[in-house]
Amino acid sequence: MVIAPYKKALPLLRIPFSVYLMPVYWFALSALREPFSAGRAVGVFVVLHLLAYPASNGYNSWFDRDEGSIGGLERPPQVTPELWRLVVLFDVAAVLGALLISPAFAALLAVYLLVSKAYSYDRIRLKKYPIISTVVVVVFQGAFTFLMTQVGVGAAAGEIQSADNLLLAAVSSLFLCGSYPLTQVYQHREDRQRGDQTLSLLLGLRGTFVFAGLGLLAGALVLGYAYLRRAELPFLAVFAVATLPVVVLFTCWVWQVWRDPAAADFRHTMRMNQVSSLCLSAAFMLMLLWQQRGLPL
Repeated sequence: MVIAPYKKALPLLRIPFSVYLMPVYWFALSALREPFSAGRAVGVFVVLHLLAYPASNGYNSWFDRDEGSIGGLERPPQVTPELWRLVVLFDVAAVLGALLISPAFAALLAVYLLVSKAYSYDRIRLKKYPIISTVVVVVFQGAFTFLMTQVGVGAAAGEIQSADNLLLAAVSSLFLCGSYPLTQVYQHREDRQRGDQTLSLLLGLRGTFVFAGLGLLAGALVLGYAYLRRAELPFLAVFAVATLPVVVLFTCWVWQVWRDPAAADFRHTMRMNQVSSLCLSAAFMLMLLWQQRGLPL
């Protein structure tokens, strides 16, 4: 059947892996105090998580041609020409879908997609440069996506450009700065063989966990400061409670890795991603519901 080759290539888009990027979306919405379009919010979610992110994942797989585990896939299938066609289809659908929402959102999304291509494209391959690639990822998957989401849902320009909102956008990048190197700890051998000098390779195994802990701590502290500035103390309490499982899991993982470096493997990494993503998403969704219901702060 004609469809069969595409079904084999589809897992390389890693659509379920997009769940791990959901916290930035919910964080961006929870930061808005003024009403926004619920319909556009649904559209933005679909464009980002079901089209744009999978297209970027597939593009990355096309050039990496991983034989070992990658984010969301312990045993990735072989890359085939059908994957390239799916990537093009999802890219086009993402931009067209974004245009239906708003031209500004579509323009920002196009920039995001181009940058994600430069990350993997073999003639540029930002992934080879540990500092540059880290800056690109934490800025574009963090603050840029945070602000792009708000533009997409139709938030007022004044609210998006306010100092408090920009501070929260910076927090999203700080959290990415802490979590991003952790996604590389189990790929050291394959990255080294490909010539990709990732940040985790540069820092070493223990250095990666120390860096991640400092990045996540910095994000939490700045977030606390931002919520104090905005007089949103209940949100600070929600965040503290929701992220307690993340702190416990991360601490236990660090203890395991210190005793046995083999614990820095695919399964531990994916479990950390899953728990942190779900906990953060739940926290920001609760804050958003709090805002929508007009409950006192």
